[in-house]
Amino acid sequence: MKMKLTVAFLGLLTLFFLPSLAVAVEVAPHITDREIIERLTRLEEGQQNLEKRIDDLRSEMNGRFSEVNGRFSDLRSEMNSRFDTLQWMMSLFITISLVILGFVLRMQWQMQKRQAHVETALETQKDELAFLKGLIQKLLPPKGVL
Repeated sequence: MKMKLTVAFLGLLTLFFLPSLAVAVEVAPHITDREIIERLTRLEEGQQNLEKRIDDLRSEMNGRFSEVNGRFSDLRSEMNSRFDTLQWMMSLFITISLVILGFVLRMQWQMQKRQAHVETALETQKDELAFLKGLIQKLLPPKGVL
């Protein structure tokens, strides 16, 4: 009995909610071909207006870019002249530095050469003095003789 009652209750519920599901579907209003064509022509006109606006914006942007490029070309030429001056000054500085380095190295080499020559002369004089000292000591009489 309980089962029959449950089936009957479910059946009543189904009959109660089934019409509401059928009513839930909204019927679209009927559009004529003429209305569709009118809407399409308005869409095409709007698209053409948008394309015209985009073209206008593009030409305006190109004009601004060319104006900015004109300003930057002046700045670029000024920067190039400054870099040319800087490059000339750096090359002059490097040249002067290399010339001074060359003079210093040449003077150092000459000093070493002179020092070697003086050392050789002093060594020769030392040997000569030692020889003369030896001769003088041989020629002197012994200490108790005179």
